[in-house]
Amino acid sequence: MDREEVQGPLSRTKNYDKGLATPAVRHLIKEHNIKVEDIDGSGKDGRVLKEDVHRHVSQATQKSTQPESAKDQKKPLTPVQTAMFKAMTRSLTIPHFLYSSTVDTGSLNRFREKINSTREAGQRLTPLPFILKAVSLAMGHHPLLNAWLDTSDVKKPELSYKAAHDFGIAVDTPSGLLVPVIRNIESQSVASIAEQIKIISAKAREGKLSAKDLQGATFSVSNIGSIGGGVVAPIIVEPQVAIVGVGRAKVVPGFDEAGNVVKKEEMVLSWSADHRVVDGAECARCAERVNWYLQNMEAWVLEMK
Repeated sequence: MDREEVQGPLSRTKNYDKGLATPAVRHLIKEHNIKVEDIDGSGKDGRVLKEDVHRHVSQATQKSTQPESAKDQKKPLTPVQTAMFKAMTRSLTIPHFLYSSTVDTGSLNRFREKINSTREAGQRLTPLPFILKAVSLAMGHHPLLNAWLDTSDVKKPELSYKAAHDFGIAVDTPSGLLVPVIRNIESQSVASIAEQIKIISAKAREGKLSAKDLQGATFSVSNIGSIGGGVVAPIIVEPQVAIVGVGRAKVVPGFDEAGNVVKKEEMVLSWSADHRVVDGAECARCAERVNWYLQNMEAWVLEMK
């Protein structure tokens, strides 16, 4: 068989001849550093045209810029994830009682604005230290929610009412969610609590927490509102018997005493309590007392220590 008998599309031809592309096309192929046999010719008898070269180059470029298909990856749990896995696995054995309530934060925000107007930018108070203090004050009337439940002996479970209010606060860090402890909330001022939050949060984000910083919480506060959540169902960490989730504050329409539509500021506090030892009424009473403190800032003067 001589060369002239080799016809048809180039993709199926084993012997190629320069006559299958014009000199201009051969020059274009050379510029792009490709092989003529790799190009599907659309001309007569499978000849390669300029359009074929451009199409081939365009398709090759698209393929080279397409990301590789994602592949599954298997990784062991990080130390933080391992600790969370163990704690949450145990926590799921606790029968949770859930209670959510909406707090009018207008009084709190007006009070904060007045205080913050006299403080430097880095020292301005957020709602969180006020919430911690309000919870602590409420627990003075409802100490059951600041207790530990010891179930090591299932036949003789025991409650330990904690004198100190050592609250764990959830902090979002590059390593995951950590819950360092702020101690003795009951004997601290709001300003002092705010400073402790600032210090412990910085240590958490910088990876400088010690084991002691993460141990011994008597109650937990999950400030999910700092990320964007509203109503949540927080999970109790044993041996604690309660936890509260703080939702994001927002402005909503409401009515004043004359029935006029006004702007209201509010947030939702979501409580979980261990229903084995805390009944719903007790949790609700504590939650509503916290709401009352946050809505009546002047009342704190009578109970602050």
